[in-house]
Amino acid sequence: MVMTLKQGATKKSIISMLENLDKEVKSKGVDVYKYVGKISLKKDALNIQKELRDEW
Repeated sequence: MVMTLKQGATKKSIISMLENLDKEVKSKGVDVYKYVGKISLKKDALNIQKELRDEW
């Protein structure tokens, strides 16, 4: 999206343009917080990683 700021624009008008931009642009990312605490490991994650790498 392209927004044009004209010379002499006030701080208030710039802030309102940025707020409108935030409303229009939607995040395409993944909500990772819904996965927090879902996996319970019996070993340390670093040890699991080392074991998996040693298999090669």
